[in-house]
Amino acid sequence: MRIQRSIHFLLFLFLVLAIPATLFAQFGVSITVAPPELVAYSQPLCPQEGYLWTPGYWAYGPDGYFWVPGTWVEPPGVGLLWTPGYWGWGNDAYLWNEGYWGPTVGFYGGINYGYGYGGIGYQGGYWNNNQFSYNRSVNNVDVRNFHNTYQKAVSNGRAGGNVSYNGGTGGTTVRATPSEETAAHERHTPATSAQTGHQHAASGNHELLASVNHGRPPIAATSKPGEFAGKGVVAAKGAAPANKAAANKAAENKAAATRTSENKAAANRATENKAAENKAAATRTSENKAAANKATENKAAENKAAATRTSENKAAENKTATQRAPQPAAKPVHMKTSPQPSHQAAPRAESAPKPAAQHQAAPKPAAAQHEAAPKPAAAQHEAAPKPAAAPRSEPPRK
Repeated sequence: MRIQRSIHFLLFLFLVLAIPATLFAQFGVSITVAPPELVAYSQPLCPQEGYLWTPGYWAYGPDGYFWVPGTWVEPPGVGLLWTPGYWGWGNDAYLWNEGYWGPTVGFYGGINYGYGYGGIGYQGGYWNNNQFSYNRSVNNVDVRNFHNTYQKAVSNGRAGGNVSYNGGTGGTTVRATPSEETAAHERHTPATSAQTGHQHAASGNHELLASVNHGRPPIAATSKPGEFAGKGVVAAKGAAPANKAAANKAAENKAAATRTSENKAAANRATENKAAENKAAATRTSENKAAANKATENKAAENKAAATRTSENKAAENKTATQRAPQPAAKPVHMKTSPQPSHQAAPRAESAPKPAAQHQAAPKPAAAQHEAAPKPAAAQHEAAPKPAAAPRSEPPRK
C-alpha cells in the first residue's frame, strides 16, 4: 500500500511539472479521493498584536491526507490579508489551490473554515492606520494587552464539521464573486517561510495523518507556526490533547527506558556474579593447587625424613655389627699357622720319655731343645683361644 501511494505521488509530481507556470499559482495537487471534513477545534490565544489567524486545512502527502494545524502568523507586510487555500473538483480530480497574501481576500471556494473565514471574505478584523483591529467575537485575544479590538457578531464563527472542498460530490457549490475575481488578479505574496515550514513539520508528524487520527488530530491548532508542543497547542474536539498524548508518549518512553535500564542492570549483575563466581572458582583452584603443592612438599619432607632415619638406622646397625664381630685378620693367621706347631711339636714331645735316646744323643737334645723351645711357646700363644684343637690331633697317634 505504501509503495502504491509513493508511485501515485510521483505520478502527481510529473503532472505538476507538466503544468504551465502561469497556472501553477492556481493549483498544485490533483487527487481523486476527496479530503475529510474540516476538524473541529478551539482557537488558541493570539501571541501578540499584528499576528493574523490562518485556519487549519488538509494537505496531501505520500501517505495520504494530513492535517496542517491552524496557527497565528505574522503577515509579510502591513495591510496584507490572508486568502486560505482550498480543494476544488475539476478535470476528474481534486486540485489544491494555494493560499496567498494580498490587500483583499479573494475566493477560497466558499469553504467555512471558521474564526472569520465563513466562506466569503474575512470578518475577523481589518487594517486601520497600519494597525490591525481584532474582532473579539471570532478572535481569541487578551484585551489587557490588545487595545485595537472590537466586537461584531459573526454567524458560523467556529471551525469544524464543514466540508473541505468545492465542487464534485458533496462539495460546496459557491462561485467566485466579481470582487473575488478582481482580487484573484491583484498582486499576491505567497505563504511565508514560517507557513511553509509549519506545513512541512506537519507532514512529518505521524499523528496528523487522517488514516491515523480519523479526523481528530491531537494537534489541531497552535499559537505559533511549527510549535507542536507546549501550552499553545490545542487538540481537536473529541481527541486526546497533544500535551497528554506527549505526556503518555514520554511516560511510555520513560517506562521503556526504565525497563532497558533494569535489564541492563540485571545483565550487569549477572556479569558481576559470573565474574565473582569465576574469581571464587579461580581462588579455590589456587587454594587447592597451593594445598596440593604443600601436601607434595610435606610428603617430600616426610620421605626425606624417613630416608634420613633409614640411613641413620642402617648406619647405627652397621656400627653395632662392626663392634660385635671378631677381627677379620686373626682368623686367617690362626688357620695358616696353627697346624705347623701342632705337627712339629707333637713328635718332639713324644721322644722325650725315651731314656736311651737321651744318653746317646746328649748334645742333640740340647740343640733340639734350643730350636724347639720357642715354638711350643708360639704354639701355646696362638692356640690359646682354642684349647680343644690339641686333643683332636692326639688320638690318631695312639
